[in-house]
Amino acid sequence: MLVLVAPGQGAQTPGFLTPWLDLPGVEDRLRAWSDAIDLDLVHYGTKADEEEIRDTAVAQPLLVASALLSARQLFATTDAVAAQVGATAGHSVGELAAAALAGTLTDETAMALVRRRGQAMAEAAAVTETGMAALLGGDEAVVLPHLEQLGLTAANVNGAGQIVAAGTAEQIAALVENKPEGTRRVVPLKVAGAFHTHHMAPAVSALESATAQLAVADPHTRYVSNKDGQPVSSGQELVRRLVGQVANPVRWDLCMETFKELGVTALIEAAPGGTLTGLAKRALPGVRTLALKTPDDLDAARTLIADTTSAAAAAGSAPAE
Repeated sequence: MLVLVAPGQGAQTPGFLTPWLDLPGVEDRLRAWSDAIDLDLVHYGTKADEEEIRDTAVAQPLLVASALLSARQLFATTDAVAAQVGATAGHSVGELAAAALAGTLTDETAMALVRRRGQAMAEAAAVTETGMAALLGGDEAVVLPHLEQLGLTAANVNGAGQIVAAGTAEQIAALVENKPEGTRRVVPLKVAGAFHTHHMAPAVSALESATAQLAVADPHTRYVSNKDGQPVSSGQELVRRLVGQVANPVRWDLCMETFKELGVTALIEAAPGGTLTGLAKRALPGVRTLALKTPDDLDAARTLIADTTSAAAAAGSAPAE
């Protein structure tokens, strides 16, 4: 079974979209989305520097656009996703790309919604100086109480020995100085706020208004939610979770547990891939993984899709079962 995943904020790097614009139709689509959401995605994906694309209001639309553009090179339509993908999921903002790939949102609706999400979260982050830091290694039973003592939230529980803490700048600084016993490193992240914490409550209200009249469909492909790692079959429930997740922890560890229970054999991460495949390599041994970094990775991805589809057919089951 193939799982298709989309990365979250922090995966972007300067110029990462440049090679993708050489593919037929990609630049036209990116410019159309840019006009629709009033944000020059071509500029930010090719010429902007690290500081410019760190801006939440820029980074989030850029990442969803990248995930959709790269995934659509492999699965041009929602029917293609339904036929060949057993489950889809996204990390944090990547959930919006996953929702589009699963058919609940159109690509255009996902881009409009992520634009509002990025703006609302940037506005919420401006109220107090906050941030996030990744803790590498360490026992969860030790790390979580330590974070609570410092007033921090475990905003991302990513599995494979990685937890991301979020809180005020002072709390993050205290964590760097006083890391939990057994933790190898504490790495401050290039994000502009304490995402997935109570600091983002104003953004939840903004997204509730933005989605109140949204036309959605039930997902045609199994969609695994960050909230609890469980599949969601209702489009309305999926969107409700997307909104609430802004101020609640991402449980990527539980998503990967569900992938395992479903019988995942292969995982492809949309561009800019790397982070989620790295976690999968440690948490899902034996699963073939592939990160879409540049168009040069597409042929290997197509081979992996074909191998997975053939194996499913030989086993006498459809890929989505």
